[in-house]
Order: sequence, then structure tokens, then C-alpha cells
Amino acid sequence: MKSLCIKTNNTNTLEYLLNELDSINLNNICFTKKQFKHYQNIIIHYSGNNTNEFLKEISSILSFLIIDEYENDLLNRILMQNYFYFDKTERNKILDICFNITIDDFNSIFEKKLNTLSELFFEYLCNCKSIVLTGFINFRISKYLNILDEIASEAVNHFIIEKEYLEFVSLLKLYINTQPSNSNLVHIIYSNSESVLLDEYKKLIKVDTNTFSAKYLSDISFSSNDYTLNSLLTILPKKICVHLIDNSCDEFIDTLQLIFENRISICTDCNICRLYKTTYKTT
Repeated sequence: MKSLCIKTNNTNTLEYLLNELDSINLNNICFTKKQFKHYQNIIIHYSGNNTNEFLKEISSILSFLIIDEYENDLLNRILMQNYFYFDKTERNKILDICFNITIDDFNSIFEKKLNTLSELFFEYLCNCKSIVLTGFINFRISKYLNILDEIASEAVNHFIIEKEYLEFVSLLKLYINTQPSNSNLVHIIYSNSESVLLDEYKKLIKVDTNTFSAKYLSDISFSSNDYTLNSLLTILPKKICVHLIDNSCDEFIDTLQLIFENRISICTDCNICRLYKTTYKTT
């Protein structure tokens, strides 16, 4: 017979473990909850012959417990310790980005976290009959915390880039709202992340690709249309009409809308659109 004792005073943890043990997919198991001097104790007895399988099942349950019930607090702790210079609102935004990163590559990241925790719990339970969850979380899951730290670091980088992006957009908005316009209208023919500029008379506007004269560009790269943005900020038209030849917006068009706001309009079906749709099809 193999017996284990899981010690905790966290009510939610106790309920979680009891529910999971009640539905465990393994025979010859019985368990009970008892209050001893310092902890509530879940005592598990296994009378079967496959001890390794039993320990793997318990390790899996405990691993899911950490991910489901403790991961949010652990990520918060990492952000508090390593990125204390962000205020609470900023840390909450970074925490949201952490979860978005996890969701975007859910299977891979989740499997990595689960396997890491399962191995740590299994190795410990092979040699010990009791486990104090608080102590185990505080001192024995450093490999798992390293994974969370990597996610937090990536989230912070995303947050900083987004923050710089919004600050840059804000500065450009301030600039265009305080400078006189040099043109009434500019047409942007936009297809497959490439743009062509036309003036109000539908004549081609040459886009300057000289980096040294591109004074409005920042270190932030929005898309391959940075020089188009620079030209627009030089011309400062009163109106901008974007002709979406492939009928789809991307990051660059979204950026233009943020910067130029009510100066910009989107078109997908006019004489210019139809002309260039035909032109792009034949090239």
C-alpha cells in the first residue's frame, strides 16, 4: 500500500483536490480529510499494484491545481518582484498580455508547464509521504517559475512597444493638429501592404525613401509603409482617402486612422478603386 498526505489550509485548494480525487480514473484509491495541529490534511491510500501510475495521477492533479488556482498569483508575484517600477494599472495590463501570449500558443505552453510541474511533483512524491503545498510552491517549483518569468518578460516587451507606439501616435496627432495643411486631398491606393500616393488631381506623388530626410520616422516600425507615413506627415493633407484594393485593413491602415482620425476615410468601391483593382489583376 502507498499512502500520501497533502497538507494545506487553503479552502479552495482543499475543495479542488477533493473534487479531483473523487473523479480520479484509477481503482483501489480511498481518501479522507482530517484536521491535525497546523494543517488540514488530505490522506490518500492506494492499495493497487501500479504505484507509478498512482503517483503520476496525483502529480497531474497537483500540477493542474497550480496552473488553475495559483498561476495568476505567481505571475503577479513575478511582476511585483521583477517589474516593480510599473504601477498597478500597468502591471494589470502586462498580466493580461501574459494570458494573451499563453492563449496564442496554448497547447505548446500549457504542455510545457504541465510536464514541468508533473515531473517536479512526481520526483518529490516518489521519495516523500507528505507534501506541504505552500512550502512546495515557495521552494520547489523554480523550473515552472522560470517558464512564467519568460512569459512575463515577453509580455513586458509587448507592453513597452505598445506604450511607445501610442506615445508616438499621440505626438504625431499633436503635430498634425498644430500645423497648416499643404494639400486638400491625398489618395492612397493600398494593396498587399504596398501604397501609392495620388494628389487631388490624381497625379502620382513621389514618396521619398531617403532615410536621412525621413524626419518623422521613429524607431518603431509599423509596416513597410513608413516612408508613406513620412510623406503624409510632410504634406499634411486636409483629407486622406484610402482606397483598399484588396478590401482589407492592416496595422498600417489602423495606424493612419489613429493618427489622422477624422481626416481619413476608407473606400473600397469607386472609380479609382475599380481602376486599380483591374490594374493589379492584370499585373
